[in-house]
Amino acid sequence: MSALIVDGQMVHYEVLGRGPALVFVHGWLGSWRYWVPTMQTLSSRYRTYAVDLWGFGDSAKQHERYTLEEQTALLRHFMEQLGIPKAAFVGHALGGAIVLRFADEHPEMVARLMAVSVPLVGAALNPRFAGATPPILLDWLMGRNPTAEQIAVEANKADVAAIDTSVRGVMEADLRVELTRTGVPCLLVHSERDPAVAAPQESWFDGVEANFHQITFEESRHFPMLEEVAKFNRLLLDFLESDDLKSLQLKEEWRRRIR
Repeated sequence: MSALIVDGQMVHYEVLGRGPALVFVHGWLGSWRYWVPTMQTLSSRYRTYAVDLWGFGDSAKQHERYTLEEQTALLRHFMEQLGIPKAAFVGHALGGAIVLRFADEHPEMVARLMAVSVPLVGAALNPRFAGATPPILLDWLMGRNPTAEQIAVEANKADVAAIDTSVRGVMEADLRVELTRTGVPCLLVHSERDPAVAAPQESWFDGVEANFHQITFEESRHFPMLEEVAKFNRLLLDFLESDDLKSLQLKEEWRRRIR
């Protein structure tokens, strides 16, 4: 177990591998742990980190730290204390929202980012997220899928107040601002069967100029990194190692939408 101290409070993270830095940030139902399959796959080429946000996993639980602003500041402390000048980031749901904000505030620290299952506007997030406990949310998002067992223990560690505060913050935000204002290359990943987060609509980006792509997984629900592990890992590796995003080749394993 690895940890650092921020303002007297513990932040838990794990690290695996050698190479350029790659940072994973979890969503509302989880912690660093559900990134393990991806970290193991990419650790031969990257030094992979997975951090627990305030109120989740084994990081400290203090209500005043659960805002989007405080969670974003946590990433800056993480990078500075570990001496990581720049990294690629992968954020899921809440983690994706935090990473987008971090890239907007500190573009010099972000090489590129993948935002997975992120509600870019408040209306894209199902209001059922508000006020629900982790077991209820997990059952709704994954049902009887055996993959649910991999994250149930960690999901139950989450402070409900951390979920509620960050859900409200995301529902009040318009993350298209961060997406379009930063020049960091970005890959948006959504799942057609996700009951919680609606994929972006074409009309949301009318007149917008930004360096991003969209890819949709047809068979996944809310956790494509766990439901379609091999496909997700291949996509991430392809994204990380492409010098020009437009040169990414369409693969039979996924459907790709490019703007």
